[in-house]
Amino acid sequence: MFQEDWVMRQIESIVDFLTVAILGKKSARMENHDIQKESGDGSMDRLSLQLVRMIREKRLHEAENLLFDQMKPRDEQSLAAAVDFYSRLNLLDDKTLESCHFSRAEISDGLRRASGMFGISLGVLFPPAQGEKDG
Repeated sequence: MFQEDWVMRQIESIVDFLTVAILGKKSARMENHDIQKESGDGSMDRLSLQLVRMIREKRLHEAENLLFDQMKPRDEQSLAAAVDFYSRLNLLDDKTLESCHFSRAEISDGLRRASGMFGISLGVLFPPAQGEKDG
């Protein structure tokens, strides 16, 4: 239980860091109206909305796969979509995550992987917990 709480707080810290320091925003989670304003071509808008829908449908692994299929390296809109996605997953309770066969360590790993695609290594600022990958 303690480790899960620590991982949850670590994820919140990573989300806050990426949101403020890298993306220059005040809030990590984008609301639907914010999502629709984010990108010029609409591709990340549609992706973010689709990810939100998939989270509601409890299709977390499928949503994560879609996210990484659509992410573009060093693209700020891609990173923003990933931060929003993992922030929303971190808000899910442990029972929901467990029923979807998804863990907080996977949330942290995903954030680290997305950050790596943007050229940011989080390992120094946010060392991984036991069971997490360093990225």
